[in-house]
Amino acid sequence: MLGFLQGFAYGLFISCLPWLIIGLIEPRMAVPLENPTRWHVMLRYWLILPFIAFILWVTSLFGGFGPTLGGWVAGLLAIFVAIPAERSWRGWLRRRAERRQEAEQEAAAQRERAALEHKAREAGLAILDPEQPPVGADELVRALCDTKGALLKARRPDLAGQVDRIYTRYAHVNEVLEGKFDERELTFERSLKLVREVSWTAVDNLNTMASVARGVRGVDVNHVRGRLDRESHMSDEERRALERRLELVQETETRLRDLGARNEAAITALDDAAVAVSAVNTDRPRASVAAEQAMEDLRQFVEKAHHYGRKG
Repeated sequence: MLGFLQGFAYGLFISCLPWLIIGLIEPRMAVPLENPTRWHVMLRYWLILPFIAFILWVTSLFGGFGPTLGGWVAGLLAIFVAIPAERSWRGWLRRRAERRQEAEQEAAAQRERAALEHKAREAGLAILDPEQPPVGADELVRALCDTKGALLKARRPDLAGQVDRIYTRYAHVNEVLEGKFDERELTFERSLKLVREVSWTAVDNLNTMASVARGVRGVDVNHVRGRLDRESHMSDEERRALERRLELVQETETRLRDLGARNEAAITALDDAAVAVSAVNTDRPRASVAAEQAMEDLRQFVEKAHHYGRKG
């Protein structure tokens, strides 16, 4: 056994030199780290492994001098086998950390969603369940459910809250219209059409928001910023790549805020319409004319929404 250990020490010591040369040429081939440098190569093949080989050789001398051929071969192949094994082990650790981080982010999103829904219920908002649309839901409400599900999958419960607000306003305006006019009246049909156009505009914005948010779902801003702050010896190429990730997140958040502002304008238009129609006195002979005037804001909003859509 000591003979094998002595031969292993000789083989390991001799193999350090060619791996040192390979690592100095291309560090990734000799060091199984994510971003190895030549300092890592020097530390591993000029100090650590030769020191380990020396300790093994000194230990084996208690059995006398007699290195075996098997020990020599094992020592020569040790680094060749250890590099892919260590790379696989580090990859498994990295994937486990990513899964753990993803689970933590999912749990945080669930907690945020629960807090937002609790706050929404206290504010009197109707909460849509993406998996179970309300009984008798029309096409628009089902689209809102699908959109909310997409936003939740993108881990943006803060944006999904806009879906509940739009649904609440949409249902409220419909209820006001049904209470003020007969469904066979032309005023009711035209008003309901405008309300749906405004709501569909908001749905389109929300779908765009879900698609945009999904694009940066895998970017952990805190992790990227932490690496930029901690790793001072990072290569320029890697630093530019990390900074570009932060820029993408910032650009995405800017676009999401712009789309959210458009949705807020839609919600305001629906609120204005509900208030205006509620104030209409249907007992008066000119009630239909008053309702037409009350829906003028919705017409203007629809025209602006189409204009923004063509511009985008």
